[in-house]
Amino acid sequence: MTPKLPKDLLYNSRIINTYIKLLKKQHPDTDAGIALEYADMQSYEVADQSHWFTQLQIDRFYEKAVEITGNVQIAREAGRYSASPEAIGAMRQYILGLVGPAHAFGLIRNASSKFTRSSLYQSRRISANSVEVVVTQNPGVKEKLFQCENRMGFFEAVCIMFNNNMPVIKHSECFFDGGRHCRYVISWKPSAADRWGKTRNISAFVLTGACSAAAFWNPTMAAQTLLPASIAVVAALAYKARAKEALELRRSLDNLFDSSEKLIEQMNINYSNSLMNNEIGQAISAPTDVDEILANVIQVLEKRLDFDRGMIMLANKERDQLLFRTGFGYSSDQLQMLDSIAFHLNKPTSRGVFVVAFHDQRPFLIDDIQDLQGKLSQRSNSLIEKLGAHSFICCPIICEGQSIGLLAVDNLTSKRPLQQSDVSLLMGIAPMLGISIRNADLLNSKERQFHSTLEVLAATIDARDPLTAGHSIKVTEYAVGICEALNVSEEETERIRVAALLHDYGKIGVPDAILKKEGRLTEEEYDIVKTHTQKTQSILEGINFEGIYHNIPAIAGAHHENIDGSGYPWGLKGDDIPLGALIISVADFFEAITSKRHYREPMPREIAYQLLRQHSGTRFDSQIVETFIHYHEKQQNPQLNIETGRSQRVPCRTNVSLRSNSHATNGLSEDLSTSGMFVSVPEPVQEGTLIKLHFTLPGADAFPIEALAKVVWINNSCKKAKPEFPSGNGLLFTQIDKPAVETLHNYIEQMQDGLVH
Repeated sequence: MTPKLPKDLLYNSRIINTYIKLLKKQHPDTDAGIALEYADMQSYEVADQSHWFTQLQIDRFYEKAVEITGNVQIAREAGRYSASPEAIGAMRQYILGLVGPAHAFGLIRNASSKFTRSSLYQSRRISANSVEVVVTQNPGVKEKLFQCENRMGFFEAVCIMFNNNMPVIKHSECFFDGGRHCRYVISWKPSAADRWGKTRNISAFVLTGACSAAAFWNPTMAAQTLLPASIAVVAALAYKARAKEALELRRSLDNLFDSSEKLIEQMNINYSNSLMNNEIGQAISAPTDVDEILANVIQVLEKRLDFDRGMIMLANKERDQLLFRTGFGYSSDQLQMLDSIAFHLNKPTSRGVFVVAFHDQRPFLIDDIQDLQGKLSQRSNSLIEKLGAHSFICCPIICEGQSIGLLAVDNLTSKRPLQQSDVSLLMGIAPMLGISIRNADLLNSKERQFHSTLEVLAATIDARDPLTAGHSIKVTEYAVGICEALNVSEEETERIRVAALLHDYGKIGVPDAILKKEGRLTEEEYDIVKTHTQKTQSILEGINFEGIYHNIPAIAGAHHENIDGSGYPWGLKGDDIPLGALIISVADFFEAITSKRHYREPMPREIAYQLLRQHSGTRFDSQIVETFIHYHEKQQNPQLNIETGRSQRVPCRTNVSLRSNSHATNGLSEDLSTSGMFVSVPEPVQEGTLIKLHFTLPGADAFPIEALAKVVWINNSCKKAKPEFPSGNGLLFTQIDKPAVETLHNYIEQMQDGLVH
């Protein structure tokens, strides 16, 4: 019983792909896109070998293909072309190279389901040089006559593949003449080797009989004349047959060798694509920051894709502009240009390829940029000219039915033409990227909501008294500064930051009369104030802190514990006190005594330093105290010069990867010394931030440099330390290995020599 087939899925896209290839080869002046558009087909659907088209789409494509080519035999020609070595594919060509025509037709029955769900193929071998193929339509399917012609063209090509002679096809029964089936009897001439072999065998039989008869009547003549002549004839025929066999065998081996090379090439491509998909999966699985995801993915694409350049563009929050986010293969000047432009998405006049691909959610393969002449604005033409683009592919990045960006690639130096298979590959990558970006946005949004909630909680305490407003924020700033100076891990720093922000939340349970009292507190009042640590821990334990935030209540609740065990509320001592609590304790003490209170004026920082050192080793951890004082002294010098005198600052423009607190971005350096560098970035980070750097010096034999650096000054619209520089940060190297320093020193010396001469 024939299963019921979905009527909207009948013909595999390989059928149309064959037509497209044939049109490009035999009718290069025609535009196959016209036929695709008329049939409501997309080029990437055709390239996707798992896609299926309806009968109506097939009919409309054929109708338009005949119209634009004027070739009524195009269906039969497409059938022949579909079995040609250049169209059949490496694996099928390899397999067919191992069999003959009769066996090849035997394979059609199993292969037919790969191409169409509308018909059932059955084949039967009649003789060594003929087969019968019967095609039965599935119920409810109505094929067209041109598809019958297409089949016969395919049968002809199968035979031609094995010898140079056109087969004879007898179409004794046809659907379109009222038959129940389409019945084809296909016969072909034997090969030259077969013909010579048969001639040799027949000749040997005949001559053997003749010699036997002659030997009966005239033994002498038979032995001296007829037998040698017969042997010579048979030997000559055998030699000719053997030569033909060798020629055909050599031709077959050449074909097999060629198809084997193509098969290995395709296997390497498939293997590389598999590795790329795996690497992209790893690149997007862990990061929760969009810039870090993009940086990771673009590195994989540069490594694995066979393209000279590539870029990722994303829509802004308002969804009215497409902005360049990252790319590979572009020069520094081109990167700066891309960073400065935007593709407008909501202007009626914006109908460039990128904008159309974004809105229509379909990819484009532009073989020749000249095809877009007259369709682009002057600004777009100028951009294309500056980028030097000749052909490109752009694919929309779609998530949950909404376009969020574009992935685009092109080739400059490579002579490999862009293909529809490239479109399919990119269309497979884009959805993974879209989902990852959307997930990162959701996580970041959730994280921002989480942090804003914490800041509001902290502000509710500070807001009770104008004199203490901003206390928690300042303590948090100091605590993070200590963490960075001590090289505390990012996770631990974040945990301490949140604990510092909420360390006094328990004071919500302390009466205003005590908190705002002018003058010294009584012993009973001070005991009430001390309960805020337990209340802080108790309240925070009611919040579901997970992951890296799991022990925030314990850290915040222990910020008044002393290193010698004399603190409260638990009297913890030494290593029993969490590191975060020891850090917050120093930051809290310093901020409190250097700020104005109801009962006293703020202390000078030098006196505060003395008090910290006085209690070092008893109340506070000694290392944390000295680290804080060193950090705070540096913070008091906003004009900190990042030069150390070891070398002069020289111009240097190179791409720099920056990462801080799981936030990754790319920038462009302006100058550097062995002590630091200036990096231009669209949104500079705040002073004091610790950043991981990765860059390679121009002409430095691709020696990658990694370093830790601290932001020591900002260049932006509000704070222009160097008006001649773009927006960015001045960075001081805080950790860099010796080989990297030597590389920097050598580069600077070479630059200085070049500048002098």
